[in-house]
Amino acid sequence: MKTRRLGRSALHVSPICMGTMTFGSQADEATSHRILDMSLDAGINFFDTAENYPVPPKEEWAGRTEEIVGRWMKTKRRDEVIIATKVSGPSHGWLKSSQRAGMTALDRHNIVRAVEASLTRLGTDYIDLYQTHWPDHGTAYDETLDTLDDLVRAGKVRVIGCSNESAWGLMKSLAVSEKLGVARYETIQNNFSLNNRRFEDALAEVCRHEGVSLIPYSPLGGGALSGKYNGGARPEGARFSRYLELGGRQAVMARRYVNDKTLAATERFVAIAAEAGIAPVTLATAWSKQHDFVASTIVGATSTDQLAEIFAAGELALSDEVMAACDAVTKEILYPMG
Repeated sequence: MKTRRLGRSALHVSPICMGTMTFGSQADEATSHRILDMSLDAGINFFDTAENYPVPPKEEWAGRTEEIVGRWMKTKRRDEVIIATKVSGPSHGWLKSSQRAGMTALDRHNIVRAVEASLTRLGTDYIDLYQTHWPDHGTAYDETLDTLDDLVRAGKVRVIGCSNESAWGLMKSLAVSEKLGVARYETIQNNFSLNNRRFEDALAEVCRHEGVSLIPYSPLGGGALSGKYNGGARPEGARFSRYLELGGRQAVMARRYVNDKTLAATERFVAIAAEAGIAPVTLATAWSKQHDFVASTIVGATSTDQLAEIFAAGELALSDEVMAACDAVTKEILYPMG
């Protein structure tokens, strides 16, 4: 796969990034390592994890995913893989951190403790891309960015980025970095898919004008864009099938991805994929990476059987007709204009 540059940094990554969020929960270690091996063999050099993974979270699982990735990395040349991980930041209840007894502010103390723990679990002396998982509006951006800059200068981190950030927050951070003369966020990792195009409203323009790269997560709309939830189906073992059964906050999250609008749109996207002669998963992945502000699209897998349709998107460029057909579904179903 041809590589793309992360922001204005020297890092170049594959247009598809293998996410590891389910490694240690839905995928055991042996399966996780096979997924990583097959991804690397397919030309993927970019792998994303976080200190709080796997998901769904359990207190005793925190950090397990980084450990699984770290043991895999010991079998590879360190310079052949680009590893991204994250320091939690406040998750506002979505993912209650058991790291540092739930103390996940983005202050100097917590960032330093987090990066040292991640380096140990990953079994490496540097992290290629270190991201703030959620913004922390209770800690000054000056302190957060100055601390991250120290990690870059110390050689423990090569490039920094943010996640789940707003247009205001990204611009604020860039202004602070310029004021202090410190490292800046080169990437932003936010939700972006055929079923969720809110990133295009303002954040895409920030990325274009400021040279920041989007690393989209959930390009399959939490799996909904595969079509597996269509017709009221609740496939056994699927994440949102479990979340809907559990109820509460997890069911609320599931309904953000699996609802009348997203299912209606997905039916149309599945038909567009069929007409183009590709799988729905391939369509959704290829569409996500086919934007000028995107560097690499994060996909996930819980079994090796899911990989072929993902890998097929690696070098695929959708035609103008297919892109226009997808835009029409967006305007008619997801974001209708009055």
